Amino acid sequence: MTTGLIPGGQPPDPQPTGMPQQRREPVGHEALHVEEGSSSSVITARAAASFEPVGRSVASARSFVRDTLQGWGFADIVDDAVVLTSELVTNAVVHAGTSADVICLRTDDGVRIEVADRYPEREVPLQEAAVTMSSPDREGGRGLQLCAALAGRWGVEYTPTHKNVWFQLDLPERPVGTRAAGPCLPADLLPLADGRVRVAVVQIDRTGAITAWSEDAEELFGYAAEQVTGKPLADLAAWPHTPGTGTGIVEALQLSRWEGTYGIRGANGRVTPVYASHLRVRDTGGEPSTVCLLVRDHERAVLQTPSRVPASDTNNASDTSSTDPFEVFIGSPAPDDLDGLLQRTVERARDMLDGDAAFLLLATDDETELEVRASTGLPSARQRFARVPVEAGPGRYGSARMPAVHDDLAAVPGAVPLLNGTGMRSVVTVPLKVEGRLTGSLGVAAEAPGRYSNEEALRLQFAADRIALAVESARLGELERLRRGSLSFLVEASDLLAGTLDRDQTLALMAQMTVPTLATWCAVYTIADQASEPYLSYVLHEDEDLIDGIKSLLSKVPPPDPVPTPGARVWTAPGEVAHQAALRTSMRSLGLSAGPTHQVTPGIGPTLATAAALGGETVVLPLVARNRVIGMLTLGKPTDEHFRQEILELAEDLSRRAALALDNARLYSERTAISQSLQRSLLPPGLPQIDGVEVEVIYRAAGEGNEVGGDFYDLFPIRDGAYGFAIGDVCGTGPNAAAVTGLARHALRLLAREGLSGPAVLERLNSAILDEGARSRFLTLLYGELRPREDGSAELKVVCAGHPLPLRLRQDGTVEPAAEPQPLLGVIEDLELYEQTVTLDPGDVLLCVTDGVTERREGSRMLGDDGLADVLTTCTGLTAGAVAARIMRAVERFASDAPSDDMAILAMRVPEPHKD
Repeated sequence: MTTGLIPGGQPPDPQPTGMPQQRREPVGHEALHVEEGSSSSVITARAAASFEPVGRSVASARSFVRDTLQGWGFADIVDDAVVLTSELVTNAVVHAGTSADVICLRTDDGVRIEVADRYPEREVPLQEAAVTMSSPDREGGRGLQLCAALAGRWGVEYTPTHKNVWFQLDLPERPVGTRAAGPCLPADLLPLADGRVRVAVVQIDRTGAITAWSEDAEELFGYAAEQVTGKPLADLAAWPHTPGTGTGIVEALQLSRWEGTYGIRGANGRVTPVYASHLRVRDTGGEPSTVCLLVRDHERAVLQTPSRVPASDTNNASDTSSTDPFEVFIGSPAPDDLDGLLQRTVERARDMLDGDAAFLLLATDDETELEVRASTGLPSARQRFARVPVEAGPGRYGSARMPAVHDDLAAVPGAVPLLNGTGMRSVVTVPLKVEGRLTGSLGVAAEAPGRYSNEEALRLQFAADRIALAVESARLGELERLRRGSLSFLVEASDLLAGTLDRDQTLALMAQMTVPTLATWCAVYTIADQASEPYLSYVLHEDEDLIDGIKSLLSKVPPPDPVPTPGARVWTAPGEVAHQAALRTSMRSLGLSAGPTHQVTPGIGPTLATAAALGGETVVLPLVARNRVIGMLTLGKPTDEHFRQEILELAEDLSRRAALALDNARLYSERTAISQSLQRSLLPPGLPQIDGVEVEVIYRAAGEGNEVGGDFYDLFPIRDGAYGFAIGDVCGTGPNAAAVTGLARHALRLLAREGLSGPAVLERLNSAILDEGARSRFLTLLYGELRPREDGSAELKVVCAGHPLPLRLRQDGTVEPAAEPQPLLGVIEDLELYEQTVTLDPGDVLLCVTDGVTERREGSRMLGDDGLADVLTTCTGLTAGAVAARIMRAVERFASDAPSDDMAILAMRVPEPHKD
């Protein structure tokens, strides 16, 4: 909303389209009038706003009307006005789909609110339409019915382009509880009174029942003493409802002193406005009771305590009649931030009552606790954000909900816990209330006893009523900023935590996100399993020089209990250990401990600094994931500092996200370790040394964290002087392919050692794969038997079942296939395979690869069998290891992308004899 033109002011900045525009127009000497039938009323204030045809505009319109009427002091009719406005704006922006204009007009006797829309089709309601009510459960159409039920007057006006629905809400008549004082006046200007001024004396016992009723009370109100004795005074009192405060007659009778205006309902049924002065006393038996002195309201000067105006204010008394009371108390302009507003409030309150200290506490959302937010004349650094329970009891703030004056705190220790140990003796406290809801407490204290009376309490209450709405508005603004910041913080934290599955990095992120944003230092405890004790895994402080000292101190403290209850709980052990460590260090440095005298050592400074870092409030939040406590997040403040509730709630949200991230990292680490352990079991334990033959293997599994995929190799002894070798490729990659890999490799070893020939081994392996049923996968396999000869050559018997053909490199650089292709395994049941014999002469190389090598791609190009043969021709004279390395290097350089398929290279070479 934007503020509109004010006479004599500057025009507002243009606002973006779609935002509601508000115009508040104070009325000057030229008064406006609203004609309603035969009567007219003067418009004393006007506010207007426009709302776009979107659903959120209904809530905005409610807030606009509520804020406007509360600002005008019309809290009694706010609820009815908001309900009617909500229905009419809903009809316009939701059902009619047009924008809505809302105008609030303040008059002498009430408020008129107009809601206009631009719906082109309109229907004039019949006079008797209000009689036949439609169902209250309908979504729309209730606006005019509610107007007829709630408003004093209402109507509908039409123009060619607009429909305007208006309603008038009248202010209820009530006595106003005010206090007044004036200067000395000449006799002819004094107020008139009856021939005899009657002062009614009424005494009330501790339950609020009347125990004494004087003759003047009988004359004033028409009740004989026996008629009212034993009845509660509240039954006769017409107590005024003052907006912004919630003190009733029951509360007033509990105060040590009270003075003000209310009404007494007489025997004739009429209410007599009275001015009353209450004094709480004790009888001879020690029982408390309240003495009430009452006079007619126009004779209040008999009882009214004269107001003492500070000398500094007397010169400006004539100028304050037209000044905003808020500006008189706080000053103009008011601070933009909440802390500035609160600090100026306590300073002004202290000066106004000539006190030595002042403080302001704000209530939590549930109004069960008060949080210290500003103070002057008190150790604010120690008390800031400290909390005090509201309800009565030892160490609690029992007077928060009503004004209270304490003549001497030494007589009522603990009445105001905030002042314990501060030397303050007398204090006056008043509540801050908005719409009857406790929002805070304002107090002024002095070192001398008996400094404050009921008069100062009323003056301070008047000031509190003036600032309560501004403080609540600033507090809500601060909460909104905190909420936005918290959401942004949690979104960023979630992104960071989701970006890693490493446990150590997750622990570091948890600590770095909390320090220094949420706490001064942080410690993370982890629990491996339900049978394990919490372990201190990570410590961080905003001053890195203190981290080691904090670790040392925390290691001496038993870890906090792993309680799964959500929320932060206070942990006092670190502070106690820090205090003891600081005390011992100081005593040793001064030579006060047992043993020889020690001089001050250079280490006392770091030790005391570490103790101070742990000396403040420490809280523990459980890290709960999947219904199990996996650790604790510990947050701490330095000496005498406390956590704000908003910070603890944000830390609780963070702990839930961090716990899930930490548990995910743990599960990922466990899964990876298990997977890698199983995969390693599929690899050969080691390659045997073969006399007269060089063997080299290079294996690369595709996929992150995989050590074995669908490709495999093996080289193993069969019988004396004979070795089996194999290189294969299971369809697919990953764990499913690796399972068939394990089956194939172990079956080959078992069958080969049974003395079966190569074709028989592969035929039985084919049957085993087919027996797997739906889990079976087809397999290409090159299997052979290698037998070195005495003449320096090697004989190979090879079966190539659907696998890329092995290549033989001769000494002259020629490359040729060393086998013929045959059907692959795992497809058909009856296989007829045969083996081929190959002889490797000295210097010859047999190269066996999987299709991940030959099918290496770069765009539309593929390495292929020919490309592999071309690379192999350049390997003449190289050892088996050098040949395998050159082939792998060529494959990797062929394309820039990471390999998408497993690759295995097996190179066997018969070395040339050494020449003497």
